[in-house]
Amino acid sequence: MSPVLAGVLQLLALMVALALAYRPLGDYMAGVYSSPKHLRVEKWIYRAIGANPATEMRWPAYLRGVLAFSLVSVLFLYLMQRIQGSLPGSLGFSSIDPDQAFNTAASFVSNTNWQSYYGEQAMGHVVQTGGLAVQNFLSAAVGMAVAIALVRGFARSRTGELGNFWADMVRGTIRILLPIALVGAILLVACGAIQNFAGIHEVGQFMGGSQQWNGGAVASQEAIKELGTNGGGYFNANAAHPFENPNGLSNLLEIFLILLIPLSLTRTFGRMVGSVKQGYAILATMVTIWIVFTALMMWTEFHHGGPAFDIAGGATEGKETRFGIGASSIFSVATTLTSTGAVNSFLSSYTGFGGGIAMLGMQLGEIAPGGVGSGLYGILVMAVIAVFLAGLMVGRTPEYLGKKIGTRQIKFAACYILITPALVLCFTAVAMAMNTPANSMTNSGAHGFSEILYAYTSGANNNGSAFAGLNADTQWFNTSIGIAMLLGRFLPMVFVLALAGSLAEQKPVPMTAGTLRTDKPLFSGLLVGTIMIVAGLTYFPALALGPLAEGLAS
Repeated sequence: MSPVLAGVLQLLALMVALALAYRPLGDYMAGVYSSPKHLRVEKWIYRAIGANPATEMRWPAYLRGVLAFSLVSVLFLYLMQRIQGSLPGSLGFSSIDPDQAFNTAASFVSNTNWQSYYGEQAMGHVVQTGGLAVQNFLSAAVGMAVAIALVRGFARSRTGELGNFWADMVRGTIRILLPIALVGAILLVACGAIQNFAGIHEVGQFMGGSQQWNGGAVASQEAIKELGTNGGGYFNANAAHPFENPNGLSNLLEIFLILLIPLSLTRTFGRMVGSVKQGYAILATMVTIWIVFTALMMWTEFHHGGPAFDIAGGATEGKETRFGIGASSIFSVATTLTSTGAVNSFLSSYTGFGGGIAMLGMQLGEIAPGGVGSGLYGILVMAVIAVFLAGLMVGRTPEYLGKKIGTRQIKFAACYILITPALVLCFTAVAMAMNTPANSMTNSGAHGFSEILYAYTSGANNNGSAFAGLNADTQWFNTSIGIAMLLGRFLPMVFVLALAGSLAEQKPVPMTAGTLRTDKPLFSGLLVGTIMIVAGLTYFPALALGPLAEGLAS
């Protein structure tokens, strides 16, 4: 079987598996967030944190809950790292330096999972399982809660109430993330991933020296790392490490987990707004972009010119022979089109155009299908922009799902889409103007510029993957990327919740003959065009200096 055919067959198998899970999971999640009942364990949690799940919140109160919980999470995770040397199960590792502890706390709480450290050489069992793995669940649940709040904004009318943040977060964790992650962890163990609390041990002699590995609860962290679109690896090699991703079957399973909830949430959206066709329109937009990006990535990596690539059958450098070019390309697109920092290959070794595709995938705003929760609310904001543009073209007041899109709503949407590019481009410009950050680049020229542009793109978009080649473990990068991750996560949420509140207060507008049908292929095409134009116009100059220049020169 040719490598190209193998890659295509894996892509088809993945699409079939996702299609089978789409409807039952989407309907189940709609039921979870709409049910008036609470499980006994959920009631215990509400009592412990002093929350009343029956209390409805307007958007400022909902936002305060998100920010307060996330702030406590950052402080707790920072403290755990700072006292690691005194904790049991630390494997002899010392406490984490302040700048790196801040970067890691900001990273995992913001669902970014950017890592400027070697996981197996820095973090002990307690921090890995009690700190990082816990935040993998909670940060994903926060993103899902904000997305559901926006969906309620479209579904409700004449009220500013968006639900209860504490109930949404707890339900998302207990009823959705935990059960699926448990099944995923068992399947990964069956595939060969490790799950233990072993200490550091020597595994053999290599090139005149010994090599040591430590064990860990890897499969359980790997499952929620992918399911929650987190991405932080237990080991520095991330999903390229055989302890985390042993074979082709586990690789396909991990890609499935990455895409499962973001795609299924479109079904949840359709059910909650009372029209599954609206969910299908959003799904079609996501899938179209995902398939096109995957095809382009496989084409660039299989067919890039040059005698070395011709002999090897493609750009094989930096890719695991266990997976090959096809599976590596599918994985890299899945992670960069979602907010998942997991990688099973070395992105810096991709072709110039291949690296650019990965970078552009993040710059679209992580919406195809995007992160858990963040992908849905991100693409719904873009849908608001799309109907506004359509309204301008035909001279009508734009409407979406029976809600008028006026000046107030467009201001919220515009602020949302401007925040991340401003963070990425401003931080990149400052870093390139300074001597110290530039000295961290392994490469010069266009590729070196891509290393820094990718780092801030990954951080501000809450992706977490690295172009590599950049020494990011410095005070400047730990601090600046940490700030970019926090601002890139929580500032957009302010405008998402404000938009949700303004929509929930409106009286529904009846559909007329002039209303744009947003459940048709025409709207999906308009939405794809809006996404590509907005991202292209924003980032094209920066991309032209980095991956495009490198690709054209090769």
